[in-house]
Amino acid sequence: MKLLLFGGTFDPPHNGHVHLLQNAIAAVRPDRVVVMPAGTPPHKAASATPARWRLEMCRCFLPLHENLVVSDWEIKRAGKSYTVDTLAMLRREYPDAELFLCLGSDMLTSFTEWRDWQTILKSAALVVQSRTEGDDPELQAAARALEPYGGRVIFTRAPAVELASSDVRAGRLPDGALPPLVAEAARKHHLYGR
Repeated sequence: MKLLLFGGTFDPPHNGHVHLLQNAIAAVRPDRVVVMPAGTPPHKAASATPARWRLEMCRCFLPLHENLVVSDWEIKRAGKSYTVDTLAMLRREYPDAELFLCLGSDMLTSFTEWRDWQTILKSAALVVQSRTEGDDPELQAAARALEPYGGRVIFTRAPAVELASSDVRAGRLPDGALPPLVAEAARKHHLYGR
């Protein structure tokens, strides 16, 4: 069984995230997809948006795969959310699964700064989507640098969609950048100036 993990703060999830996951699903053809909003991400300040609302907004991913679940496992844990711990949990729950981790290109170029990144490489193949036009040489170099540590990087071949959650929070994204479910939740909960 192939299992694809897509984690992040998702504050909020936007159409760039949807595009990234769609392309990762097309590249891997997983049997199961787990979307995992972070509780407290290690590399960012804790989200000001309540976890229950970020979890609700992540339902926008459900139509992308017939066997997709939005998990609150990281949210329910105390302390910071580390990918290595999440993969270990998935390995216990799905001992026979081949694990894949969906990343944006910015995460690949900083991957060696992650906690226990070498353990992550032994646990899962990385599925990477470019987020910026023209970053391919840098991404290829980052992937090659991981190979001696057992790193396996699968690139999705699709055009970049340059969106950032920080732009949504700052009110800088054009209409249509959010999936309808997310835009509705943002209005309902008065998030992001909507």
